[in-house]
Amino acid sequence: PVFLLTAVAGMIGAVAGRLARIIDRARVVEERARTQPELVAQAYQELGRLRTRGRLANGCIALLTFCSFLIGITIILLFLGETTDFQANRMAVAGFLAGVGSFLLALVCFLAETVMATRLLNFHLLQADRAP
Repeated sequence: PVFLLTAVAGMIGAVAGRLARIIDRARVVEERARTQPELVAQAYQELGRLRTRGRLANGCIALLTFCSFLIGITIILLFLGETTDFQANRMAVAGFLAGVGSFLLALVCFLAETVMATRLLNFHLLQADRAP
């Protein structure tokens, strides 16, 4: 369980960094739309995609936090089972499996967000360089 907590902490840091970049990009797009009215339609589209990416990142962080909570409860149950007569083996296993499930769902959110981010990449300049 402790190794999973370490992985979760690393993932939270990575996803929080991505979320910060999403927010920064949204601020740039909003400012550009204010100063260049001809880009408003394009800005709305990009802001919609950024909102979806932000929601995925927030969901990922929530699932990772829930995973940490469940793993923490698992550790407490295992500790109580070893130090007292409290029999919590089944609850500890259920908590651990639920935590792993939450971690896997967070990975799905992370994958979806990164796929969305890479779809936004614009390679038209590279294609123009290759044209004879």
